[in-house]
Amino acid sequence: MQLRHNAKISSDIVPRDTQLIAMTDTITHIAPRDKAEILAQALPYIRKFHGKTMVIKYGGNAMTDPALQADFAEDVVLLKLVGINPVVVHGGGPQIETALNRLGKKGEFIQGMRVTDEETMEVVEWVLAGEVQQDIVGLIHQAGGKAVGLTGRDGGLIRAKKLKLLDNKDPSIEYDVGQVGDIVAIDPSVVKALQDDAFIPVISPIGFGEENESYNINADVVASKLATVLQAEKLVLLTNTPGVLDKAGKLLTDLTAREIDGLFADGTISGGMLPKISGALDAAKAGVNAVHIIDGRVPHSMLLEILTDQAYGTMIRSH
Repeated sequence: MQLRHNAKISSDIVPRDTQLIAMTDTITHIAPRDKAEILAQALPYIRKFHGKTMVIKYGGNAMTDPALQADFAEDVVLLKLVGINPVVVHGGGPQIETALNRLGKKGEFIQGMRVTDEETMEVVEWVLAGEVQQDIVGLIHQAGGKAVGLTGRDGGLIRAKKLKLLDNKDPSIEYDVGQVGDIVAIDPSVVKALQDDAFIPVISPIGFGEENESYNINADVVASKLATVLQAEKLVLLTNTPGVLDKAGKLLTDLTAREIDGLFADGTISGGMLPKISGALDAAKAGVNAVHIIDGRVPHSMLLEILTDQAYGTMIRSH
């Protein structure tokens, strides 16, 4: 497998799409000796993370672009082969939207949460646990790995209850968003058993309640809670942004949990990044050593972030 190495291109000068093309072109012209050097540079990181667990939230363009899908699968398999234990949690918002449109049903959102009535929940289950999950399992097999798909029901993995969604501005107002779940508990025993047997778990963010009802849960939240319960070395969130940006649009590559609190307070982090960063922050504060928010649009961004000393996203350290 070819590791795509970034020729140092200034993001201040060159548009991002041009950077991606330049990176791809650069890879094909790397001399064998340089390739060996790149691999040698990864050795300290492989040694450091050998035997450790990494929870990866897989979403955004990396999930929908065929070339990036193949890159992601190769990255996950390579991590497993060098002794790191990847656990994949996936989203599937665009795929759910497409399926609902086919049924003539329009998606409705309140404060970023998908309103999930009984019919929508059925669609969510067959899209996430059927179509999307099995596609990812197949890609990992194609790349030479062994993956097993799970939902929250398997092994009693994710117990959930109905989410109480309060209004952001007036907490006395509560919205009914249907079968959207709040995690009650995670039992990681099935994930650990698969890891020990050389499998890569691929988890759909669906939980189950006391009456065996299904719940649609935010995939970032599932990944963050799972990383905490598994005492993962890293939580990696693949997104459609370069990472956390300051108010001038500059990438912040290295942040502590305390610095993130400051960015919440002054409004630097807002909108769609809020739930993602909140979950990441909770994981960092609960003992996950580092959380990486990286650009899933960059080929092999996961390997570049984890196995090189070059920053390809934002790393949030626990202290």
